[in-house]
Amino acid sequence: MAIELQDVFKRVGAETYIYDTSLTFAEEGFNVLLGATNAGKTTLMKLMAGLEKPNRGKVLFKGVDITKQTPQQRNISFVHQFFVNYPHLTVYDNIASPLKVARMSATEIKKRVQEAADLLQLGPMLDRRPHELSGGQQQRTALARAIVKDSQAVFLDEPLANLDYKLREELRAQLPQLLADRGATVVYATSEPMEALMLGGHTCTLLEGRVTQFGITSELYRQPRNLNTAEVFSDPPLNTAKAVKAGGLIKLSDRVSWPAEGNAQALPDGEYTLGVRPHYIKPTRENSHDVALEGVVQITDLSGSESVAHFNMENQSWVSQSDGVFPFEVGSNQRFYLDASQCFYFGQDGQLAG
Repeated sequence: MAIELQDVFKRVGAETYIYDTSLTFAEEGFNVLLGATNAGKTTLMKLMAGLEKPNRGKVLFKGVDITKQTPQQRNISFVHQFFVNYPHLTVYDNIASPLKVARMSATEIKKRVQEAADLLQLGPMLDRRPHELSGGQQQRTALARAIVKDSQAVFLDEPLANLDYKLREELRAQLPQLLADRGATVVYATSEPMEALMLGGHTCTLLEGRVTQFGITSELYRQPRNLNTAEVFSDPPLNTAKAVKAGGLIKLSDRVSWPAEGNAQALPDGEYTLGVRPHYIKPTRENSHDVALEGVVQITDLSGSESVAHFNMENQSWVSQSDGVFPFEVGSNQRFYLDASQCFYFGQDGQLAG
């Protein structure tokens, strides 16, 4: 057992930031907090780190109540989205500061600082001060300081947001292995579903201060238990629409329907909310059972070798995402193809039905 929350609740003034939350995080691998801005990721992280106190509830670490302990007593590392460094210290001394507090030997400090600096490409900058660095370099310094410390828990609040693309991709791949050797519980906040998938481990999806689901990251993505989780775990946004199960058919409208197959076969007749991720709606037919959708293109976005199109079909907005470059024309009628086998069906209560 690592970090455990027992009925933790946080309110500031009249606004509730975190509703009653009970959760036990995994000791090994990454624990990802996934949600949009203001979902409660940072507040939840600060409650675990001791930077804020809950109005009620308990925070436990390895079974011990640490709710009233300071961050120093909890022996944690915290990296904010916006870099925080000591302005009067060099990069070397910024990174080394927690090791000096721990009275580590000069030889060990030098070894650890150099390892972290090499990983984060800070070697040539160790003698500089923060004001002489770019924003990305300052964030890397803060990240290095968290990595070198023997912390019981490491909290990373969107730590790669201010880094350039190449370094961000490199660190996403390196961080899990690097932190795995530290024996610390790792909690990582992000608003990017793909980042959660790349980091793996476990994911906690958050929406407006409430946990919608927690579990193995890949399983949450493949099988969200409710509509809120599916929407949080989708970028571009999840396509949703009303659908009716009638006999052996799923009816999207009078013009669009398809045979109920797989999990959809067992659904009772009635109305559902259909959910499907944009990359299962494409401008080319890939399977004979793909369902044709036709609508007016509203917005297009070509990014490298990927094409995204927003289109309107029978007053319903849809998003298609596909590999390759497709010259969609705004205002034109365009046919897309839905892979019906990848649809989720949610009941009136928002829970997954099939």
